[in-house]
Amino acid sequence: MEINHFYTKLRRDFGCRCLFSDRPADLRADVHPDPSLASHFIQKTSKDQATQTCSEMSEHLVNTKHVEFKSCGINHVEGGWPKDINPKDVEQTMRFKKRVKNDKGYINSIQRLSKVMEHMIQNNSIDIHQQYFEEDEVEETPELTSARTVIVFRDPNKVQRTISGLSWHPDGGRKLAAAYCCLKFQRTPTDMSLDSYIWDMENPKCPEMTLEPDSPLVCLDYNPKDPHTLVGGSYNGQIAYWDTRRGSQPVECSSMEHSHRDPVYKIIWLQSKTGTDAFSASTDGQVLWWDVRKLNEPTEHLVLDPSREGNLDRALGAISLEFEPTMPTKFMVGTEEGLVVSCNRKAKTQAEKIVCTYQGHLGAIYAMQRNPFFPKNFLTVGDWTARIWSEDIKESSIMSTKYQMSYLMDACWSPVRPSVFFTVKMEGVLDIWDILFKESEPTLSVKVSDKALYSLRIQDNGQLVACGSDNGEATVLKICSGLSTLQKNEKSLVADIFERETKGEKILEARQREIRLKERSRSEQSREDEARQEDGEDDPEQLIAKAERDFYSLVEAERKRRERREETPQQNGDCNGREVNNGEEKQLPWVDSSSNLSTSVPV
Repeated sequence: MEINHFYTKLRRDFGCRCLFSDRPADLRADVHPDPSLASHFIQKTSKDQATQTCSEMSEHLVNTKHVEFKSCGINHVEGGWPKDINPKDVEQTMRFKKRVKNDKGYINSIQRLSKVMEHMIQNNSIDIHQQYFEEDEVEETPELTSARTVIVFRDPNKVQRTISGLSWHPDGGRKLAAAYCCLKFQRTPTDMSLDSYIWDMENPKCPEMTLEPDSPLVCLDYNPKDPHTLVGGSYNGQIAYWDTRRGSQPVECSSMEHSHRDPVYKIIWLQSKTGTDAFSASTDGQVLWWDVRKLNEPTEHLVLDPSREGNLDRALGAISLEFEPTMPTKFMVGTEEGLVVSCNRKAKTQAEKIVCTYQGHLGAIYAMQRNPFFPKNFLTVGDWTARIWSEDIKESSIMSTKYQMSYLMDACWSPVRPSVFFTVKMEGVLDIWDILFKESEPTLSVKVSDKALYSLRIQDNGQLVACGSDNGEATVLKICSGLSTLQKNEKSLVADIFERETKGEKILEARQREIRLKERSRSEQSREDEARQEDGEDDPEQLIAKAERDFYSLVEAERKRRERREETPQQNGDCNGREVNNGEEKQLPWVDSSSNLSTSVPV
């Protein structure tokens, strides 16, 4: 349907009518140039301007609409059978399959589809897995080190809690388990939630599963052999065990009388045949071994008494643990006093289980881990530094970072690069260190949060790093390929660095041992001198008096001997002191023939 509208207006409102006609051009004005006016003009400088025919574009960041995912279980039932065929009857299904295979329509369909597939299949004579141009070296431009935030998981509760522990799902790292706890003693709010959560990387707004312990979790760890099970250490000292297939409640919990007396700061799964063994450490000075199938009481225990007497009152509080699956009998404990205790689980007695100690830091050791490529070298973090140690050197570390401005709270090695490790600080910064590039300064520093960072865990592929903050935020960052890809000859270079530093520390340790021995001998000599002075042996007057007494005693003894010889001079010699024996004359040594008496007595 067309709609027409007419506008009307009077002719006089249009003004005078224009009359157009054809006529020749006529000259109305002719202005001639005036050279005198040239001085008033300024010549414009020429300018080149490049133009492009394409339109200019600008880049903008846009947050797309978030799509929420939900995990659901589906039961698959076999279908597609005719109604008269029972799928559970093997004989009926076999007869039906034979009848279908002999059908001409089925054969024609297979032949028609096979032609299409033959066209899509590649030539089998070509090895698609062969690597070409291996010998040709391609110059690659160095990539700038970077790390970007991928996702942030926020605590859904109103009361902010610290993320004290993190653990990645062992199958690809699709999930992240976080332990939430308030570590401020006697400052816990009454309305604080006790729950911890398991987050899905595809759904940051809502946790996939809630863990409901009886006490807030300080640490937790996924079972590397069974991705459905977790074990956690509580603030009240209990050990809890979860199976995600059974719900949010723990399957088993340890009894209070056989648990730790202080919060459990670290728990690790052990390498065992059953895959159900774990061990935990607490500030009560005990290391306990557990079997999650029976948490009534621990299977073993160790008291961290440095005197090796097993006295719990003198035990060192444990904060960090380290266990390497390739060394199943050895483990290490980081204490509140800054000592690293090396232990052997298979020792016969409690005293033999504590092998040696390392004087690590000035304060508590919050994190400790062996290098995955060089297990003899391990990393510790405490006070304001991160240090790298060798098992052969117990006096000092072989490498150390500079003192930072804030406390270091956690650290871990890269699982793919032997020279890279990560640290988090109280000022909310993630530092990435590469000892091949720099030893004293971090290669990359990223401001993750305005709050303090307390926990750190890296994924097995070395690309994703999760950091837990004081306000309950778990930030996941993606590391650039330069820091998450093994470099050429990196293992051999790092091995040379560790070997060189270890040799240097051994030389310094031997020199320090010699200096201590010299000082010890000097101190012993000084103590002997002091003892002699106390006895008065070194008094000059007494020494002179003793020398005089010795001199006069010698003179008196000589005088008496001469008197005896003068009384019987004719028995063996004449009066001139000559001895006659068998007709031979012999001069006596103490008589001078020219004088009656001549002798000398030394003073």
